[in-house]
Amino acid sequence: MIKKITCLFSLLLLLSTGLFAQGSLDIHFNGLGFMDNREYSAFVPRSRTYSGTRIALDLGVNLDSLNHFIFGANGIHEFGAHPYFLKVDPIAYYHFESKKWTFNIGEFPREGLLTQYPRAMLNDTLRYYRPNVEGMLTSVRYKHGFETIWIDWVSRQTQTDREQFLFGALGTYQPDPAKAFFISHYFYLMHDAGAEILLPNDHIADNGVVQVRFGVDYSHRHTGFDSLKFDVGAMVSLERVRGVDGWQTPAGVVASAYLSYHRIALYDEFYAGKGSHINYGDSFYEKTVYNRLDVIYSPFVFKRLKGQFIFSFHQSPGFYGDSQQAFRVIYDLGRKKLVGFKSDNLFN
Repeated sequence: MIKKITCLFSLLLLLSTGLFAQGSLDIHFNGLGFMDNREYSAFVPRSRTYSGTRIALDLGVNLDSLNHFIFGANGIHEFGAHPYFLKVDPIAYYHFESKKWTFNIGEFPREGLLTQYPRAMLNDTLRYYRPNVEGMLTSVRYKHGFETIWIDWVSRQTQTDREQFLFGALGTYQPDPAKAFFISHYFYLMHDAGAEILLPNDHIADNGVVQVRFGVDYSHRHTGFDSLKFDVGAMVSLERVRGVDGWQTPAGVVASAYLSYHRIALYDEFYAGKGSHINYGDSFYEKTVYNRLDVIYSPFVFKRLKGQFIFSFHQSPGFYGDSQQAFRVIYDLGRKKLVGFKSDNLFN
């Protein structure tokens, strides 16, 4: 595996060297170390320890200030596992970035793009085991907020593999940017079709969820806290198996509160309503009532490095002692320019 990774980066370096004469070449390194122990009586299969290191290294070919090609790899090692790398995901995408617009196509990191989704919709283990989006994403920023739409291909159809992809949208709107009030929305739908050779009683399924939240954000508004944010809203899941049933739409109320002061933070999430089966969401939202409180302590915070202890307390009907203890180190060295000079148009 190490030889394969070395060959991959050698190939990327040769390719980039042939292209960087059109602009500039940079390099980017980031990673995540995690130890996440979960003691769940409500969901015994998920009561386990996730631990390991995920590292990503890529090379960027910058044609100009707007257009970029990025190539690299993102690998995960679980502590004590053999072979050493559980999985290595390629990073290869075209990236357009202007003052208002972002556009990606290819295999690109979801961090910072889709990590705003509530855990009810996209669970927190995706950060460990599926860090990339494989598809397209575009986002527009404007005076009152932002809007993002995206598609992520999960599985390509073969004779044995199912066709699966997700598409969604999220955004935030502030009627008056000078005021604390905001409206956020989150949506995605997973389309799950069969393989080329259909199995008996196999059906196409659709599974999705939508949330709309109204909130206030008093962060950095002379409250005495570094961050202070509250919101409340509704969640509706969208579930059906074609040919078996129609749309099932269990719904409920969601609310959250977040406050931080220096190195200490509290984050509370609450749900009440009908239980939902959301394929990529947190399993606790199958319950009719659920509350999660995170107590977060950051013992060291530097410019490009953060270490956090997170103690989580989960409460659901009949299960009030479920807990989670996690420690994470997040580091990002940023993009470092290697070489660059005045370029010609690549397509001339």
